[in-house]
Amino acid sequence: MKKVLFTHSYFYRFDPKQWKAKQPFPPLATITAASFIRNFGYEVRLFDTALRESPEEIIQAIEEFKPDYLVIYDDGFNYLTKMCLTNMRQAAFRIAQIAKKKNLTVIVSSSDATDHYEKYLDNGANYIIVGEAEHTLHELLEALNAGSNNLSEINGLVFKAGNQIVRTNARQIEHNLDVFPTAAWDLVNINDYKKIWAEGKKEFSLNIATTRGCPFKCNWCAKPIYGNRYNSRSPENVVDEIEFLQRQYGVNYFWFCDDIFGLKPGWVQNFRDEAKRKNLKFRYKIQSRVDLLLKEDTIDALAESGADIVWVGAESGSQKILDAMNKGTTVDEIYSATKLLKSKNIKVGFFLQFGYLGETKEDIDKTIQMVLDLMPDEIGISVSYPLPGTKFYEIVKEQLKEKTNWTDSDELAVMFRSTFNPVYYKKLHRYVHKVFRKKVGKESLIKILANPFGINKKILRSAFLTMYYLPAEFIDRITLKKLESLNR
Repeated sequence: MKKVLFTHSYFYRFDPKQWKAKQPFPPLATITAASFIRNFGYEVRLFDTALRESPEEIIQAIEEFKPDYLVIYDDGFNYLTKMCLTNMRQAAFRIAQIAKKKNLTVIVSSSDATDHYEKYLDNGANYIIVGEAEHTLHELLEALNAGSNNLSEINGLVFKAGNQIVRTNARQIEHNLDVFPTAAWDLVNINDYKKIWAEGKKEFSLNIATTRGCPFKCNWCAKPIYGNRYNSRSPENVVDEIEFLQRQYGVNYFWFCDDIFGLKPGWVQNFRDEAKRKNLKFRYKIQSRVDLLLKEDTIDALAESGADIVWVGAESGSQKILDAMNKGTTVDEIYSATKLLKSKNIKVGFFLQFGYLGETKEDIDKTIQMVLDLMPDEIGISVSYPLPGTKFYEIVKEQLKEKTNWTDSDELAVMFRSTFNPVYYKKLHRYVHKVFRKKVGKESLIKILANPFGINKKILRSAFLTMYYLPAEFIDRITLKKLESLNR
């Protein structure tokens, strides 16, 4: 029986912002692929880098398991891997180099390897899988085991033949996602993850993917793995996995890590009905689009099935910027969906993006005003980030120098010519958080005055922090005005 050691390149410790958050998730795509390959008779193990300190730790795992193949299979369901952070790229290179010295065949599947396969081939990888990887990986392993020389017939593959790089035909993605088995959760030490969540005093959560791909065409969003086609698992298949995870690990909160949850008409309603039929009680968070949330009784079905928070790609409060992004949504829809979600007691999170091409101070002010008008429960702020394969990247690529990727997810460097300089956007990120938190604190003070006997620690803490955010926000506002003047 051939042995396959699976790993991935996302080290939470190499991304200080995420490590500090203490909310790590297991590498879902990695263990899904491992489960798929195990079904064909291979012996599989996982070297989970998520909570590790160094790529060098894989040496012991290789020496103990003695695999025939090392597969660096990044979690394409986790948005952090799609950012192609250079810290993680260097970690992947080091893992591949270690495996190469151990005479292992090294196979890589990741967004970054898809975009930069030459670099990975030069740093120890034998084969790069481009696109959805499970079927390609299985066919490649079977061909290698048989000593076949016809690797060019395997779709979705990049490799070197002599001094030439061979890229085969594109792999057609799988339409029936129920053919993929439940992820190999047994390969993960769940207790290690639970410990980190407990340290952060957060309710433990696990990740589930119900779909692959996204049919929308936001021109800054990269889709190198699952593409523009949208495919769903059946509601029954998903509910079965939830039931298993609840029973096996005692988890009752889930992150549905789809790009868009429940796009297929009727899916959310059927999901709700199946969960009710099995009498399952759980809570969850998702990502969605404001236009989709306003269709039919989607928000009602989300509320009835346990939705706790819905993150939406609000991006901007300026319609001009949304249109420039080809977002396909309107500011009015952001307002309507947010209010409707709140009316059903579902929390709302906003993804916001500053620095897009053509954005002015007026556009920035509209975004801040939208936040203050709607007061989502959480906000996540970034700056526009050009990724290969996007229209946005093609527009700005001539402006990119040696630096084309962030080192970690908190870097927030603007790598192209935007309206303001990079220092401005770094400060803007902090400023908007403070403006938001200041208003949260003021609303908490009002609640305390209205009902002093009904307060909790969260409200009390938020009100107390207003004393910090008031002067901090004022200082940042003055700094931003000075930075703005430098661009005039």
